[in-house]
Amino acid sequence: MFLIAHGISVRTDLPVPEVVFWWAAAVVLAVSFVALAVLWPKPRLEDPGWRPLPGGIGRVLASRPVEIACGALGVFLLALTVYAGFEGTQSTTANWTPIFIYVIFWLAFVPLSVVFGDVFRAFNPWRAIGRGFAWTVRTASRSELPEPLGYPDWLGRWPAAVGIFGFATMELVVSDGDKPETLAIAVLVYSAVTFVAMALYGVERWSDRGEAFSVYFNLFSRISPVETRDREVGLRKPLSGLAQLEQLPGTVALLTVMIGTVSFDGFTSKRTWNSRSPDISQFFQDHLGATPEHALEITFLLGMLAAVLFVAGFYRLGILGAKSVGGGFSTSELARRFVHSLVPISMAYVGAHYFTLLLYQGQALVYLASDPLGDGSDIFGTAGTQVHYGLIGSNVEWYVKVAMIVAGHVSALILAHDRAVAIYRDARQGVRSQYWMLGVMLGFTMLAIWLVSESNT
Repeated sequence: MFLIAHGISVRTDLPVPEVVFWWAAAVVLAVSFVALAVLWPKPRLEDPGWRPLPGGIGRVLASRPVEIACGALGVFLLALTVYAGFEGTQSTTANWTPIFIYVIFWLAFVPLSVVFGDVFRAFNPWRAIGRGFAWTVRTASRSELPEPLGYPDWLGRWPAAVGIFGFATMELVVSDGDKPETLAIAVLVYSAVTFVAMALYGVERWSDRGEAFSVYFNLFSRISPVETRDREVGLRKPLSGLAQLEQLPGTVALLTVMIGTVSFDGFTSKRTWNSRSPDISQFFQDHLGATPEHALEITFLLGMLAAVLFVAGFYRLGILGAKSVGGGFSTSELARRFVHSLVPISMAYVGAHYFTLLLYQGQALVYLASDPLGDGSDIFGTAGTQVHYGLIGSNVEWYVKVAMIVAGHVSALILAHDRAVAIYRDARQGVRSQYWMLGVMLGFTMLAIWLVSESNT
C-alpha cells in the first residue's frame, strides 16, 4: 500500500473543536441555500457564455505546435516513469516513479484543471502517441485509416469508473503498490489496454469517454472558467462546464468511486478502522487460508468497496427524497441530471485530504529531477534539495482544508439549485427538491471534516 500519503506530515489537533467547524459549515450551507432560493429564480449556468481570449492569445495557446510540444513532454515523462521504475532504486522515496505518479500526476493535475481547464488533454501521453501513430500511418500509406468501431452507448463512462477504482486499488490496497517496479508494470499494462481501445474505438472517442485519467481530469476542468473550443482557448462562466456535462451511463458510478475511494483513504487513519481491520484480516486467514499480506489486501479492498457503496447509497437517498416532491421524474433520471453536482464535492475531498501531501511531497520533484533513478546522480545540481515542512502552520493548514470543503459543497449546492430551477416547471417543487440535496451536501460536509480531523480518533 502507498505509504507516502500517510507518512509525509504529522496531523495535529484542530485549532478549535471539531463541532465548531461542523456548525460553521452548516450555517454557511444553510445561508447559501436560502440566498439561492431567493436570488436565483432562473437557471444561469445552462448557457456558459463562452468568449475567446483577446488578441488571438487563445489561438496561440491551442495551436498545433503548442499541442505537439505538450504531448511530447507527456510522452517523455511517461517513458521516464517506466524506465525509472525498472532501472532505478526500489526505494519509494528515492525513485522518481512513485512520487511522480501518486503526487505530481495524480494530485497536481486536479488544481491545474480547476484553474486552467483541461490541460491534461494537451499533455496526455496516450492520446499523443495514438494521434502520432495515426498520423504516421496515414502519411506513409497516403490513405485514411479504417473507420473505428462505434462506441457502445451503454458503455458510457463505465471504463473510466473501473480505471479509477483500479488506480485506487493499486494505491490503497495492493501491498507493494508503491514499489517502483510494480508501478512501471502497471503503467505498461494500462498503456497496452488503452492503445487497444483507441485502435478499436478511435483515439478521441476513447479519450473522451473511456480513458480513465482523461475523463477524471476533464470532470474537474469543467469547474474552470477556461475552455478550449475549435482550437481556441476562451473564458466561460465558472461551473457552467458542469452544466453542459453529457449524461452518459457510468457517470454516477464514476463520481461515487472518486468520492468513496478518497473517503476510505481518510477512514483508514481512524481508530474505528484500525481497531477492526486486524480482526477482519484474521478472519480471512483462518477461514480462507489467505496469507497475512493477502488477507490484509482483501480487507482493504472490501473496505474501499464499502465506502464507494456508502457514498452511492447516500446520494441515492437524496435523489429518492427529491423524487418524492413530484415533478414526474424517475429516480434514475434525477440521479443523472444532478450527478454533475458531485464533481465539486469530489474536488473538495481530494483537495482537503491531499493538500499537505501535494504541498510537501511535491517539493521532491526538485531533487528527483536531478536524480530520478536514485543512484546518486545530480543532473541539474538540485539533488541535495530537502523538503521544507515549515511552509505553513498547522492552524493555517486546517483552515485551508475546511475552506476547501465548504467552498466545494457550496458550489455543489449552486449547481444542484441551478439544475432544479431549469428542469422543474413548478418553482416551489424545485426548491422543495433541494431540501433533500441540502441534506446530502450537509452530510458530505460533515463526513469530509471528520475525515480530515485528527487521525486515530
